Amino acid sequence: MNKLFKSLYCLFVVFSLPLSAQTEVEEELSRIPDSVPFIIDSLYREDQFYVGLTFNLISNKPNAISQSGFSGGIHAGFTRDFPLNKRRNVAIAFGLGWSLNSYSQNLFIGEDEAGESVFRELTNNIDYSTNRFTTQLVEAPLEFRWRTSTAETYKFWRIYTGLRLGYIYHFKSNFVQPNNRVVQTNVPELDRFRVGATFTFGYNTFNFHIYYSLNSLFPDASLNGESIDISVFRAGLMFYIL
Repeated sequence: MNKLFKSLYCLFVVFSLPLSAQTEVEEELSRIPDSVPFIIDSLYREDQFYVGLTFNLISNKPNAISQSGFSGGIHAGFTRDFPLNKRRNVAIAFGLGWSLNSYSQNLFIGEDEAGESVFRELTNNIDYSTNRFTTQLVEAPLEFRWRTSTAETYKFWRIYTGLRLGYIYHFKSNFVQPNNRVVQTNVPELDRFRVGATFTFGYNTFNFHIYYSLNSLFPDASLNGESIDISVFRAGLMFYIL
């Protein structure tokens, strides 16, 4: 958990550097006399690097499963902008990114002596300190974009919505109790291909972002005869760097 908070802190520090640099550039531009001519780029694009911080929730979970502790995510990538109209305030964008997510809950994931996956509820009478699974993904955002941007300003309102395709290339379930630790990385019931709907809106650098997965994490798993048809909901902030 300390590593996750350290990562979040480092991201805020790293992100503040280009944000400060952008502010300084805008201040310098404001000092240039109006008599100095500017060449306006009428074919500008909103190609952007993005960095996101989210709080992660598990939805559609069985009645026996609940979340506890902090579950968060870190997301980063780049999108290529393709304007659709002459004003260039409507566009589509394709991108490539990376995502790290952690989910703290009471679903134990292990395996039996035959190597078969075991899914079990961790009840209150079981003494343990940690039970979470983490995912690392390669993602491909596809967005429909509307914004109030022009070729002369970096500050504008935006609404981005679309799909985010992903592949979980690393999965890790970690259970820790006194004198015992169970780590599971190979779970056949896990659907590594992810499809999620996204919606982002905001002004300038700070934007509210939500993501909802459209397919289950463990479509072939069950707990006490009930399907573990859990999905993922993420909500947080998305920062864009031009």
